[in-house]
Amino acid sequence: MNMTHYMELLASNQPWNLLIFMGGPVVLAETIAITELYLLYTRNYKSGVRALNRFCSVIVGLYFSAVFIYLMINAVWPLTAGGGWRGPADVIAVGFYLSGIVPLLGLTLVDLRLIAGGRDEHGRMAIHASFVALFLIVGHVAMIFGMLDPTVLMGGAVTHTH
Repeated sequence: MNMTHYMELLASNQPWNLLIFMGGPVVLAETIAITELYLLYTRNYKSGVRALNRFCSVIVGLYFSAVFIYLMINAVWPLTAGGGWRGPADVIAVGFYLSGIVPLLGLTLVDLRLIAGGRDEHGRMAIHASFVALFLIVGHVAMIFGMLDPTVLMGGAVTHTH
């Protein structure tokens, strides 16, 4: 079976690539999502839960910015220039993974008050929750297409290797 570059990245250099490119960002994002539910329900924005939420939000945006830059330079540009993409599923998986920069950096910018700085805490949390939801969407699309055999969406041009 062929693998998308997304899946190949996670499967290579075990366990480090999995931890660096998936584990780190996902643990931070899941911590944000769980604490977000508590915060939006209780509106207790002066709690340790909010401090944890804010810490994870700032870290994940900065962390994923470094991942984004690294993968653009070392994977996307060389694959594009060299015609190395393995089909539409490959491009979709990597593209959606990298599009996670928008919501993850958005979380950071909200918590640094560079976005929605004029809103009250609950108003900022509403935008924050929207970024969390957007990350869940793009992350899951990346995972679904990343797990596909990249030749599946290529129509009649399917080649199988055994």
